[in-house]
Amino acid sequence: MVEDKENSASAGQEPVSKKAAKKQAKLAKKAEHKADTAAALAANEAAGDNAADHAAARYGLSEMIQSKDKRSEREFVTVPELSAHVGKGLVWVRGRVHTTRAKGKQCFLILRQQSSTVQCILAVGDIISKQMVKFAGNIPKESIIDIQAKAVAVPTKIESCTEQLLELSVEQIFIISQAKAQLPLQIEDASRPENADDAEGLNIRVNQDTRLDNRVLDLRTPANQAIFRLEAGVCRLFRDILTEKGFTEIHTPKIISAASEGGANVFTVSYFKDSAYLAQSPQLYKQMAIAADFDKVYTVGAVFRAEDSNTHRHLTEFVGLDLEMAFKYHYHEVLHTIGNTFTAIFKGLRDKYSREIEAVGQQYKVEPFKFLEPPLILQFAEGVAMLREAGIETGDEEDLSTPNEKLLGRLVKAKYDTDFYILDKFPLAIRPFYTMPDPNNPMYSNSYDMFMRGEEILSGAQRIHDPEYLIERAKHHGIDITKIAAYIESFRYGCPPHAGGGIGMERVVMLYLGLDNIRKTSMFPRDPKRLTP
Repeated sequence: MVEDKENSASAGQEPVSKKAAKKQAKLAKKAEHKADTAAALAANEAAGDNAADHAAARYGLSEMIQSKDKRSEREFVTVPELSAHVGKGLVWVRGRVHTTRAKGKQCFLILRQQSSTVQCILAVGDIISKQMVKFAGNIPKESIIDIQAKAVAVPTKIESCTEQLLELSVEQIFIISQAKAQLPLQIEDASRPENADDAEGLNIRVNQDTRLDNRVLDLRTPANQAIFRLEAGVCRLFRDILTEKGFTEIHTPKIISAASEGGANVFTVSYFKDSAYLAQSPQLYKQMAIAADFDKVYTVGAVFRAEDSNTHRHLTEFVGLDLEMAFKYHYHEVLHTIGNTFTAIFKGLRDKYSREIEAVGQQYKVEPFKFLEPPLILQFAEGVAMLREAGIETGDEEDLSTPNEKLLGRLVKAKYDTDFYILDKFPLAIRPFYTMPDPNNPMYSNSYDMFMRGEEILSGAQRIHDPEYLIERAKHHGIDITKIAAYIESFRYGCPPHAGGGIGMERVVMLYLGLDNIRKTSMFPRDPKRLTP
């Protein structure tokens, strides 16, 4: 016994009590049993994975599509069309994996096609193998897949999908394009409603720079899909309405020899051995088209402004919707044409794009846009008077600041219940050189701006069509006459009186939807700090 104690002491160990020894033995036996169970499960899983897979030909990674064959036997249907196939034969559907959830012998997969979603189910059976279920559950989110399935009615609504009354019972599934396993942003996070009042909502937000840095992913959200389809609608309505009014679409150069608007807000580019500028406006060329007897013209194209403005509403490149029109005796003939065009666009958006407006409203608070028919027209001096009544001091010849524009918009909304109005007769001192002065009051001009929710979306005017008077006004603005010689020369052969305006497309969409930043309505925005992607 002494020897045992000495050995134990020499080993530096404390004597173990009978109770502790019994407990250790029990724990060791439990660990051994757990290891045996895990080994058995692993062996069973390995045996299952290695077992003959009766569905091996029904799933997998498809070879890269290089237009080798047409596969005309596969007739694809879209997700919204699936309701017509319930209880019928097999259909092929292509879409993205929105989410997957594998549990036991089943896998639930949400398939997304643009803004449409449908639930798909795979369950182990005669057609589907365990390996096929496991494969489906491991497909990375956002991968593009082809599935063959039966559309089946469901007893209860599937609230998480746009197709709520059916699901797809999958029989074949192939990956067409596999996404990375780790995504820089999750579509679910980028799609969350931005409701600051909801204290119980998930406080997960994707910031603007992350969205814009990964714009291809960000554009897949339902709200963004809707925004840019509605934006296409604005262009389509603009074209259709003006074409119906007898306008001709023209295309103007974007590389020019002199600044369109004058001033320093212009991008200079190298042009062989000389320098040129990116067009700030198609203004001069619209006027030349009028002088060339096109009578009524419009153009849709890029406009460039080298303004170092990092605001919610400025871009260095945007899409301009411009129009120009000859008139008989008064520029209000044109002003009313433009105002009525806006009214028709607003009505077209309301009547034809209600689903898109609703989709945007799921993520952003969208107040219905209000407008009058015919549009409200106020004089610039009336607007100044309304501001002064509200306690704002502003000069008679002073341009409206952004805060004053917004305040005037709120005052107009409160008094006239409209989000759209026209402000006529701007001071001459704040307008471009080609603007016709008001013949009754030289302090003012035959020019106008149009506003949505208190922000300018169009600037326009009657243009000077007399060459000598045009030269006089250009010199007054310090413009080099030699650089606009071709423009001035075009009026020496007779030119009808005319007027027009330029519209910022992205700004129209932003304000119609009541969004807070123009970058939300520019697919790949350009501003002083962003040149990619």
